[in-house]
Amino acid sequence: MAADKVVETVVVGNYVEMETEGKPQNMKSKLSNFFWHGGSVYDAWFSCSSNQVAQVLLTLPYSFSQLGMLSGILFQLFYGLLGSWTAYLISILYVEYRTRKEREKVDFRNHVIQWFEVLDGLLGKHWRNVGLAFNCTFLLFGSVIQLIACASNIYYINDNLDKRTWTYIFGACCATTVFIPSFHNYRIWSFLGLLMTTYTAWYLTIASLLHGQVEGVKHAGPTKLVLYFTGATNILYTFGGHAVTVEIMHAMWKPQKFKAIYLLATLYVITLTLPSAAAVYWAFGDMLLNHSNAFSLLPRSPFRDMAVILMLIHQFITFGFACTPLYFVWEKAIGMHECKSLCKRAAARLPVVIPIWFLAIVFPFFGPINSTVGSLLVSFTVYIIPALAHIFTFKSAAARENAVEQPPKFVGRWVGTYTINVFVVVWVLVVGFGFGGWASMTNFIHQIDTFGLFTKCYQCLPPQGVLPPPPHSFNTTVAPSPHHQPSFNHTHHNL
Repeated sequence: MAADKVVETVVVGNYVEMETEGKPQNMKSKLSNFFWHGGSVYDAWFSCSSNQVAQVLLTLPYSFSQLGMLSGILFQLFYGLLGSWTAYLISILYVEYRTRKEREKVDFRNHVIQWFEVLDGLLGKHWRNVGLAFNCTFLLFGSVIQLIACASNIYYINDNLDKRTWTYIFGACCATTVFIPSFHNYRIWSFLGLLMTTYTAWYLTIASLLHGQVEGVKHAGPTKLVLYFTGATNILYTFGGHAVTVEIMHAMWKPQKFKAIYLLATLYVITLTLPSAAAVYWAFGDMLLNHSNAFSLLPRSPFRDMAVILMLIHQFITFGFACTPLYFVWEKAIGMHECKSLCKRAAARLPVVIPIWFLAIVFPFFGPINSTVGSLLVSFTVYIIPALAHIFTFKSAAARENAVEQPPKFVGRWVGTYTINVFVVVWVLVVGFGFGGWASMTNFIHQIDTFGLFTKCYQCLPPQGVLPPPPHSFNTTVAPSPHHQPSFNHTHHNL
């Protein structure tokens, strides 16, 4: 009966400029729809998979060196499952909110529903304000991380420019995402993005195995609690990409079918992240403690250059994923969200890119910034708040009885759901935010003390005659440029 209710009441809305109903379609419009307009289950799966694993693929081997092989594998499986559960909760709350509003004859055809509006409609303005603050801050720094990753990666192909200059260049490139109206329009980009990360993941895996272990390789991790929890929170960040779940659902023609999509996306992502992180860590061991970007240890080859280029393109796509919800919030704040002119909305969106650009130049700490964002922002945005919101939305017997979607039997219905939610809140609050926040902030502050804010070229080789920063237990060793590849005294294949 509940399922019937969902089908009857939940009908996805569309942006005005994407409406094509009742209009004759020629070949051009059909091609446009095929590449540009996506709202199927497959589109949602590609969006979730592509958005979940991006530049973090390159920092997971670094996390394995901090955690050790066993803990690295277990944390990936555990946080993958935890992330899938809270994404499921977000989807349930979205359908609940959407159904209630549409029973009140609210029309969403010209409006994209966002997470803070779901919280507002179900729990009130205080929940809305908290959700909005955490979500926007997380997505802001998520976009910052993509820019930092672009500069870090391109340096391994071309070191004629320093990383700060590359950040300026890629900031301007990523600003073009203002022209992408909504998640409806990421169909071809999501598909290509997933192909790119799939290639990169398997390049890292195969190249590391063919390279073999470096002479005297050590796998000492975990050695220190600070490093251990820093690595754990980077994995928490990896599987916390569902801050855009509501926007992806709203772009679907039948959003009630989203429930298991994130889990299926996570299962595929794990087939990329586990083999690549394990293989690179197996080959290079504790050297990764001083190299947060996996590209820095692999010898230069056409295959590596291809992986770098593909990751750069994918980071542009992921920047759009993280920034589009911010564009929506800004449009609503200035009254431009329902404007029919795409060019006017694009122009209105440009101010959102400026603080992202600025912060990427201030904090260029590729690797450590992931863990910091994971512990302080991801922990609340996509784990604690959704679990608490589900508990409070359905705390009364009447709310549970009239819920559009009843919890599945295999988790124990409402009792089981409540128990899992409490576990998620306690675990992430203590381990993710508590220990993880302490560890990641300690590491992050160390990066500032060592390299300084606005550093021109984070972890780059210093000019000849200039001494590098003193060695430390954190990742302060400089990374080699493309013309200074590391010598490992080991015979290897150049893949």
